[in-house]
Amino acid sequence: MPASFKALMLGDVIGDSGIHAVQLRLPALVRDLEADIVIANGENASGGFGLSEDNARQLFAAGVDVLTGGNHIWEKKGSTELLNAGLPLLRPANYPPGAPGRGSLTLRKESASWVVLNLQGREGMKPIDCPFRYADAFLSALADDKDGSSAKGSEDAALPRFVLVDFHAESFAEKQALGLHLDGRISALAGTHTHVQTMDERILPGGTGYISDLGMCGPVDSIIGVRIDSCLKRNLTHMPIKMESAEGHSMINGALFEFGLDGRCICIERVRLL
Repeated sequence: MPASFKALMLGDVIGDSGIHAVQLRLPALVRDLEADIVIANGENASGGFGLSEDNARQLFAAGVDVLTGGNHIWEKKGSTELLNAGLPLLRPANYPPGAPGRGSLTLRKESASWVVLNLQGREGMKPIDCPFRYADAFLSALADDKDGSSAKGSEDAALPRFVLVDFHAESFAEKQALGLHLDGRISALAGTHTHVQTMDERILPGGTGYISDLGMCGPVDSIIGVRIDSCLKRNLTHMPIKMESAEGHSMINGALFEFGLDGRCICIERVRLL
């Protein structure tokens, strides 16, 4: 068994150009970084809003192991069927009961057990269920599984386990608060949603890897992945002009987390390919 494991987490994939960039550059990136698992946020992959089955499968074929979501994951026709199809695709777990799909999964890969939890913030967004309390309850149940209270937990007990959280949120204060609230109980928390990569990556005091926002995998010549002309006109006129994803050469933004066998982060490195 290796002495450490690595997770590559990518920011929001934006439109066809973002998908193409992931298809083109992810295989070599995984090889060069020696990443054991790849998680990407896919809620903006289809035209900038939502996710279609075809686009989801394109990203999986490119090497993404788990796709996470956010507030836009519902915006394409067929989203309910897609989320319920059993793919390694998540929506925020703290939506109220009855929402389609699932908010977490456990994946065994490269001699390790990877737990991926998708949460959504509430500050500046729809006030859904509390992400802090949901995470507490989730981690409490996860600890019971690690102790062997279920058959699946018993099988996974011998494997190193890493808990990765995609926190899809507007507020950086809320992101930092959740990171510190979960510090020492999860392996990494990476923020998504703003499409702007932050430079505050660090290992928190309890051993949790943290970055406020991974950024985006989307067009360089854009405004957070949106066409410049329509976004500027919207700002200048304050009219409800349709926002469309831009096209052209795309950047790849994310972060590589390295973990020891105890589940704690030992290194974090921002990834930014222009």
